[in-house]
Amino acid sequence: MVYIGAYAANGEGAYAKKNTGMFGAVLAGPSYAQAPEARPSAVAPSCDRRCLYGVLDQYLHALTAKDPSRLRWAKMVQNTENNVSLQVGDGLWGTITGLGSYDLRFADTTDGQVGFYGVVQEKTVSSVIALRLKVDDGAISEVETLVRRNEAGSLFPNPPNLVDKPVLNEMLAPAQRRPRERMISIANGYWDTLQLNDGTLFTQFDDQCDRIENGLQTTRNPALLKISRVAELGCADQFKLGHYRFDDRLRARRFPLVDEERGLVLSAAFLDHTGRLGTYKYTDGRVVESSMKTPSSLCALELFKIQDGKIRQIEAVFISVPYNMPTPWLP
Repeated sequence: MVYIGAYAANGEGAYAKKNTGMFGAVLAGPSYAQAPEARPSAVAPSCDRRCLYGVLDQYLHALTAKDPSRLRWAKMVQNTENNVSLQVGDGLWGTITGLGSYDLRFADTTDGQVGFYGVVQEKTVSSVIALRLKVDDGAISEVETLVRRNEAGSLFPNPPNLVDKPVLNEMLAPAQRRPRERMISIANGYWDTLQLNDGTLFTQFDDQCDRIENGLQTTRNPALLKISRVAELGCADQFKLGHYRFDDRLRARRFPLVDEERGLVLSAAFLDHTGRLGTYKYTDGRVVESSMKTPSSLCALELFKIQDGKIRQIEAVFISVPYNMPTPWLP
């Protein structure tokens, strides 16, 4: 029996688990991608940007106080941390000791979603965190959290060194915006480009596009050349070389949050590596060896800034998970 993290608060602020049946079934066959779907916006939002940011602030305050009873919860809540369904109040709720100063937030007023990227402290450990909340009639009904805890020998900075990026916070002029459905299509094209990357671009990149992964800039960063052959290149040029050929599947794609005013799309996906690829050719003829030697998967929450129909900036948090691990967020 699998629980989806659904709980109801009693009068004393405690939480009682409710059995919701099986969830997260694995489909047979090579179904690599979830087709993106735009959600209808037939009714006016009940919680605007200010309201959603207020709920986020309440959540972060309650989290740092380790007290979920301070929040208004929906009757049924789906709560995951690092792709595992947990009872509200478990996991990070029991270990957090503070938050860093980095505060990247965004909101989807059409669908009642709010997102946050920051740094969380657990005693002596600082980690990058990505968070998504869904708010229904002022109550929290979904919580999706990724905490990328530092590992020994990792190339990612420890502690994380995240700085504000104005491009992610800027409101777009109406002429720079794209319809919701188009924004999702552009973000999905990024995953198509990454999957079995052979040099073909299935989306468009701004010439200034950069990518931050777990607090580390992985584009236009010559300091990483000893680790990555393409670190000095921008977003598009890395893909044009076919460097990421070893990304066999980009599956379980979701696009739960679209901030149309700021041109931001939050996407979730899994990057699967079969480990079967040995050597392969870049599009410039160089023969290179795959860095993926064994079956492995990454679980990611990735934020795309889309401006004038092109990807301008990428902010990603991802963690390693067991190979081909399913998600609790899709049937």
